[in-house]
Amino acid sequence: MAYSTVADLTVEQFKDLMRQVVIQTLSEVLGDPDEGLELRDDITVRMQRSLAALQAGTKTIPAQEVAAKLGLTW
Repeated sequence: MAYSTVADLTVEQFKDLMRQVVIQTLSEVLGDPDEGLELRDDITVRMQRSLAALQAGTKTIPAQEVAAKLGLTW
């Protein structure tokens, strides 16, 4: 049955509508826009090299230090 105004809805129908709106809004705000996309080959290679260097004990720079050098608040 189609309704033309919110006033035509029962309390349960209104609750269901609000639930749907909240779920949709949370999905839009918190969802991952890249979900389901594949990494480009060059990015995959860079990530693999980075992980291999980390596992080999290569010195890394903490994110807080990088942020400070760039004047960012971390």
